[in-house]
Amino acid sequence: MAPSRLNDIVDIALPPTKSTSASATVTTTTLPNTPTSSVGSRTFGRSIMNTSLIESKFLSHPEDLGVVAVGFSGGQCKPGVDAAPSALIEAGLLTQIRDELGYNLHGHDTVHLYTDLVPKEDSDYRGMKNPRAVSAVTRKIADQVYNQAKEGRLVLTLGGDHSIAIGTIGGSAKAIRERLGREIAVIWVDAHADINTPETSGSGNIHGMPVSFLTGLAKEEKEDVFGWMKDENRISVKKIVYIGLRDVDAGEKKILRDNGIKAFSMFDIDRHGIGRVMEMALGHIGSDTPIHLSFDVDALDPMWAPSTGTPVRGGLTLREGDYICECVHETGSLVAVDLVEVNPSLAPANDIGAHETVRAGCSLVRCALGESLL
Repeated sequence: MAPSRLNDIVDIALPPTKSTSASATVTTTTLPNTPTSSVGSRTFGRSIMNTSLIESKFLSHPEDLGVVAVGFSGGQCKPGVDAAPSALIEAGLLTQIRDELGYNLHGHDTVHLYTDLVPKEDSDYRGMKNPRAVSAVTRKIADQVYNQAKEGRLVLTLGGDHSIAIGTIGGSAKAIRERLGREIAVIWVDAHADINTPETSGSGNIHGMPVSFLTGLAKEEKEDVFGWMKDENRISVKKIVYIGLRDVDAGEKKILRDNGIKAFSMFDIDRHGIGRVMEMALGHIGSDTPIHLSFDVDALDPMWAPSTGTPVRGGLTLREGDYICECVHETGSLVAVDLVEVNPSLAPANDIGAHETVRAGCSLVRCALGESLL
């Protein structure tokens, strides 16, 4: 990987540029008209005041936001999801977070493509596709998220396919254990359970397996195939809640039932309404547990987010998705947010689908970070 530009005061008045070529390692995604800060070179966007009215329970610096931009698509087979972070940033997401929500931005002003971590030979292992590449990249992401979370700041990761959650959640789980001596809970908003083991997966795509590795239901001793994961990176099956499920494999259903994992499908949302579902989900987690929110944009109905790799009809409305994020923010327990599986390349030429999906993604993130209707 090319050296991080965190050690430099960058000219962030330059317009954003992007590169999605296979040989590129990072994509410059600079913030227009951002004042540079002399308060440490790790800060690339400084605001005056955070606008959230919610007091954070677990962040020592709630006004600060660590940003990790992950341009990685190796957990699945459709190209283009690696371009999502650039699309989200170029749509103004980080500028909105800084100027409208009042966060100080820390981390990287570049989108990482991790091409230097991808091996030339990466044969299937236990049925998994690209196992060494995904393992190496998620290990690096875990370090990136950990380095932000250990400072007591909220962490936002822009993906990328959902395999990256092995790294994002692994990194935040480790940091919270070290800093607070607590386990984190995960709210996984998705059309899919992503809890296949390598043996139950029909596709071999690792973006359908991250929860099994994070919970220890799937383990591997080989260092270069997720053997790097330790107990400090893992979460309890009792501390994960699913919302929005509607396309769950038979093997996954058995895993959910056998392990007593709390899951709210679209059936539950239709029956109870999103308000009651959120009450039950947060009640299961409790009020004294840090929360990592991992949001796959395909949880939304394709009417609202068509430009994603595995769309499934009958999903959440954008307003329901925003409400989930608002509710999690209101708990004061949020410590990390992932937004994944936006794929701008899947919309037809001149179609507004990619634009609408990016807009939906930006809305979800803003709501999770404290944007309110009034």
